[in-house]
Amino acid sequence: MRLATRIFLSFLLISVVCFAYPLSHFVRDLRTFFLESVEDPLADQANLLAALVGTQMEENRFDPRELARIFQQTYSRSLSASIYGFPKTGVDLRVYITDAAGKVTFDSREPKNIGADYSRWRDVALTLRGQYGTRTTRSDITNPASSVLHVAAPILVKGKIAGVLTVAKPTTNINSFLQRERPIILRRWYLAAFLAIVFSYAVSLWLTRPIKRLTRYANDVRDGKRVALPPVGHSELRDMALALENMRDALEGKKYVEQYIHTFTHELKSPLSAIRGAAELLDEEMPREKRERFLSNIRIEAGRIQDLVDRMLELSELETQKNLRKSENISLQTLVTTVMDSLEPIIAQKSLRVAYRLNEDPGLAGDPFLLHRALSNIVQNAVDFSPFGGTITITAQTEADKLSLCIEDQGPGIPDYCRERVFDRFFSLQRPDTGKKSTGLGLNFVQEVATLHNGNIRLENLHDKGLRAVLTLPL
Repeated sequence: MRLATRIFLSFLLISVVCFAYPLSHFVRDLRTFFLESVEDPLADQANLLAALVGTQMEENRFDPRELARIFQQTYSRSLSASIYGFPKTGVDLRVYITDAAGKVTFDSREPKNIGADYSRWRDVALTLRGQYGTRTTRSDITNPASSVLHVAAPILVKGKIAGVLTVAKPTTNINSFLQRERPIILRRWYLAAFLAIVFSYAVSLWLTRPIKRLTRYANDVRDGKRVALPPVGHSELRDMALALENMRDALEGKKYVEQYIHTFTHELKSPLSAIRGAAELLDEEMPREKRERFLSNIRIEAGRIQDLVDRMLELSELETQKNLRKSENISLQTLVTTVMDSLEPIIAQKSLRVAYRLNEDPGLAGDPFLLHRALSNIVQNAVDFSPFGGTITITAQTEADKLSLCIEDQGPGIPDYCRERVFDRFFSLQRPDTGKKSTGLGLNFVQEVATLHNGNIRLENLHDKGLRAVLTLPL
């Protein structure tokens, strides 16, 4: 299972455990919460009325008929109240009174109940024993919504319980509140659950993004690409990224030394063998012309070794750079003109024609020396492989924020068998004019320069004849 999936499921599980379970209990107990909010004022009303009736009984002024008349007037009153969006058109409160034996002596709603024995009802029985008495009873046994809440209070006469006064209220409004609020609560919970899922997914992506960047970085390093260390923040992942970078430097340094020693010694074998053979032959008696030819071979091969060493030092210094050490604004026109002026002697020697198509001069930012050397290597190759009297064409194209500098020649192009090796170190093709090879480090140098400038270099065979080198650089 992927790490992002694990994090997402973990957040989801935490959300379910921490929110779903309490919410299910809250929705289930919502009716109880509403009943508690109604029971509290009913208890106040019951005690207030019980105290009033008890006082009148002590003074022998209590008249059940007068109390019945007051309630009838109250019930007949028309109300137009709106309580939290629910209309209230009348008083639905019921009050009944029992004596010390539990016999009903007054009932505001049902006068026919007078004389009935309520001593077994929970509200009356508990109150007569000096406890808090309350009950909920359905007016219709088959209808759960017909529950009526009863709250009782003792009627005290001279400190003794002379009876019980019970205030009853239907829970119809409570049921209406529940029917309205429960869907609202559930909708909000569904919205919260959806947001929790979205945020959990977003957080899982946010936490795993640096890891994915490090994975891509490690894969690019494995494939031999020169990539910069990706941004991973300042957490423990930063320490891991720096450790990977240090490991990469150590491994690349070891591989670099091993590869360079191997390739360098391989390339030195040929000129050293030629020098050694010529030196041994010089010990023999020979004509002056032949001796001069052997001495010339020694000088040529020594120069070849010197050129190889210089190129190797130049390339190794370039490869150790991870970023440009110097960056300046460069004129493309000036860069191309300077390179062509430096190569004018060998261009004239082969009677080559150079055609420029640089209609505009977009600004470049980079190292002038490195770009000059890179362009010189590309043009040098074009000169070496161009036929006598041929044409070299240099064009520039801009697209978005990149510049593509194209150098085309009329040479033989790249054979199919070596398309994948042209940028390898020490790989070189024979020049058509001399049959000799170069050091094989020029195009590799160009590739390193392009990479340092966040660009690239590619070679394409033209359809008719010739080769196109495209150096792409950011503007």
